[in-house]
Amino acid sequence: MTVQQVGRRERKKAATRQKIADTALRLFLERGYDAVGIRDVAAEADVAVTTLFSHFASKEALVFEQDEDFEHRLTRAVNDREPQAPLIPALRQEILALVRHCTADGAAPIWRMIDASPALRKYDESVRLRHAEALATAIAADPTLTRSETAARTLARFVIDAYSLSREAPDPKAALDEIFPMIEAAWAAARPPHHT
Repeated sequence: MTVQQVGRRERKKAATRQKIADTALRLFLERGYDAVGIRDVAAEADVAVTTLFSHFASKEALVFEQDEDFEHRLTRAVNDREPQAPLIPALRQEILALVRHCTADGAAPIWRMIDASPALRKYDESVRLRHAEALATAIAADPTLTRSETAARTLARFVIDAYSLSREAPDPKAALDEIFPMIEAAWAAARPPHHT
């Protein structure tokens, strides 16, 4: 099989995934999340239910279609920064970009739908915990960041909470400006003691 064939197959797969996600979101916003079933989404997207499930593990996952990208962006903020570049500003910059994306015009109805659905709120909590674990793993694996695993996990939770809190704030940037100095102070306090 040629590289071109693999590339075409991957593009087709990505296009199908995007079509399913876009269709689901449109139906959820038009009819209400609870009023739309998986079969409705599959029929409207013109795919089999098995195809839908090959792209999305659950109905809730359809709403959080970009969640994998979110996670990758956070871990890249750790892994792709310049050698010896400070961690907290890199994370703050990425969180600000993510918050701006999630608070852009058009996103508000989606977040209202999530907030109104107990199933989606619960799924959102589990997604945030998974993101925090992925971020903590990236932080703990960085040899330039000499902190304990507990400190890495704590920082990751703080960063994910900063995202959630600022996304809900009237002025997300001002919220991050208030939150990140506290995060930076906590990270500084977690420095291992100097050995003399």
